[in-house]
Amino acid sequence: MNILFLPVSAGGGHEKAAEAVKERIDLKYPSSRTLIVDALKYISPLVDKLIIGSYINTIKNTPNIYGKLYRLSASDSNIISISKTISKALSRKLQGLINNFNPSAIVCTHPLTLQMASCLKKKNCVFCPVIAVITDFTDHMFWKQDFVDAYVVGHEYVKEKMIGMGIDPNIIYNLGIPVSMAFLERKNRKKLLGKLGLEDCTTALIMGGSLGFGEMHTAFQMLQKSRKVSQIIAITGKNQKLKAQLENHAQDTDKNVRILGYTNLVADYMEVSDFIITKPGGLTISEALIKELPIFLMSPIPGQEEKNEQFLVNSGAAVRITPEDNIDSILRQTVENPLRLRHMKEMSRFLAKPQAGEDIVLLLEELIYQNMRNTVKARQLNSN
Repeated sequence: MNILFLPVSAGGGHEKAAEAVKERIDLKYPSSRTLIVDALKYISPLVDKLIIGSYINTIKNTPNIYGKLYRLSASDSNIISISKTISKALSRKLQGLINNFNPSAIVCTHPLTLQMASCLKKKNCVFCPVIAVITDFTDHMFWKQDFVDAYVVGHEYVKEKMIGMGIDPNIIYNLGIPVSMAFLERKNRKKLLGKLGLEDCTTALIMGGSLGFGEMHTAFQMLQKSRKVSQIIAITGKNQKLKAQLENHAQDTDKNVRILGYTNLVADYMEVSDFIITKPGGLTISEALIKELPIFLMSPIPGQEEKNEQFLVNSGAAVRITPEDNIDSILRQTVENPLRLRHMKEMSRFLAKPQAGEDIVLLLEELIYQNMRNTVKARQLNSN
C-alpha cells in the first residue's frame, strides 16, 4: 500500500498524527511506501509563510482576534467559500506529487489539505480514498467536504456534531486521535527516573505544544511557589526564547528543574510525572489520557482548544486552572484527594483510545480494498 499523508505545520499535532499512523503502517507492512508531505511547504515556502506564519502570529499576539475569526468561519458562508477557492487554486500544485507517488489512499490531518484533496477528486485527478483524521475534540465547517471517503474523530460526541453538520454518519468513524506507540508502553518509574537523571519526588510536567505557546512562564512561577511540588519538568518545544527565560528563572529556585526544548522523550517524561499543566492541544491531551496523567489546563488557543478544554473538563478528566489559582490548593482538591484522583484516572481510561493508530490502519485497508474492487467492477462494465 502507498499512503500519502498531507499535514500542514500549524502546530505539531497535525504532523504527529500522520507520523503515528505511518509508524503503524511501516511496522505492519515493511514493504509499503509511506510519505508525509507538509502540503503548504511543498506548494510554496512563500505561501506557507503567508498562511501559517499569519496563523501563528495571530494566535500568539492577538488570540482574541483569532477566536472571533474561528467562530465566524464556522457559520459564515463567505469565509468558507474563500477558503475553498484558495484550496482549489493551491491543489493544482499537488497534482505532480500525487501522480508521481501514486497513492493507494490520501490521509489529511488538516482541513486545508482535505479541501485540496477534495478539489482534486472532484476533478477526477485523484481516484484513491481520501481520509480525514481530525486532531481535536470538536468539529468545524471547514472539515465538511465532498468526495471524502472517511472521517476519523476522537469521540462519539464529535461524531454527533459532524452528523449535525450534514455529514453522512456512515463515513464517520469514532476511532480516536492517533499517537506514537511510545505512549502505549508502560515502564518502571524508578528505573526511568534514574535513566533520565531525575529525583523520585512529586513531579510536575509543563508543556505548551511544539511551539511552546500558552502561559508556560506563569505555570512555572506557580510551581516555583508550591510547597508540594519538588521537581519541575518544562518542555518548551521549538520556543528557544521561552526556554532561555525559564532557565533564567530556574536559577532562583531550590527545586530540581529540567528544562527541555523539542524532545522525542515526551512519553517518558509523562510516565514519571504526577500531573501535567498544558494548553489543550488535541495530541498532547490524547497522549496524557493514555498515560492516565491528571491534566490541568491553562491558556487554550481561542477556538478549537477552547472546545477541547470544555470537552475534557465536562468529562471530568481535566481541571481548568488560572494564574490567580493557588496550585497547592488545586493539588489538595485533585491529586491528593484519592476519590477525585481515581475519578480523573478512570475518565482518562474511558476517553483514551490507545489503539487509534491500529484501527485507522484497518480502516485504510478496508477502504483501499473496496476502492480496488469498485475499480475492477467499473472496468468490467466498461469492457462489456
